[in-house]
Amino acid sequence: MEKTRFWDELRGTMRSRNGGWIMGQGVFCQGYNLLEELAGEVSYFQFLVLNATGRLPDKAFADWLEAAYTCMSWPDPRIWCNQVAALAGSMRTQVMAANAAGIQTAISRAYGPKTLIEGTLFIQNALARHRQGKSAREIVAEECAAQGGKPYIMGFARPIAKGDERIVAMERISARLGLPVGEHLRLAYAMEKVLMAEYDEGMNLTGYMSAFLADQGFTPDEVGCICATLVASGLTACYADTAARPPESFYPLRCDDIDYQGKPPRPVPAKEE
Repeated sequence: MEKTRFWDELRGTMRSRNGGWIMGQGVFCQGYNLLEELAGEVSYFQFLVLNATGRLPDKAFADWLEAAYTCMSWPDPRIWCNQVAALAGSMRTQVMAANAAGIQTAISRAYGPKTLIEGTLFIQNALARHRQGKSAREIVAEECAAQGGKPYIMGFARPIAKGDERIVAMERISARLGLPVGEHLRLAYAMEKVLMAEYDEGMNLTGYMSAFLADQGFTPDEVGCICATLVASGLTACYADTAARPPESFYPLRCDDIDYQGKPPRPVPAKEE
């Protein structure tokens, strides 16, 4: 009985710290009256951050976040999560299912929201080491040594191209919005300088966004909640493109197009009577 007391106390009751609908009074979100204080008064991205973290950010940050979403959600079907949505459109799957599946497949260490979670955790830990006296060069050296001498640091380098044109766009937007460079981002720039000199590799957008978000005081888990649907717009674009084409026409392959490197064909044992 002792083991079930926790669930018994919660049984039959739904509880929320964030808000809900009180009949006859209104809909409430984090203490705000949703219909009177939020709807039409704040942007969708301010509302998104409020729901994710309990804090209502200012409009400048919300505009920055909206731009970051745009930079991270390309309508390119070669990106693997977009491939899922494009295939779903070609197979006439519902758009909601296509987006849900695409978002799920964006959970990757190379692209998508999980990289921002890990990137935020990394730059926060790196800044803690920096405050204890380690230089950007020493931090880079430690991280590269842990990767067998390779510059595989979360938020830095890219698997295909060098540099990241999206950072240039976000820097321009940050300057226009009057958003300063904080302590995490300054360290990220210092690490990039070392990586460029020693490995010819720079920061990628994950590194830039992670450092910027850390400077706003968000935890890795909060960053994950804020950026959970980061790729949705690109998914929708790829779904809509293939849904408007003939069915089953997206990226068809023959069996011999696959570079199979597994075991060679082998006979199937005859079934015993």
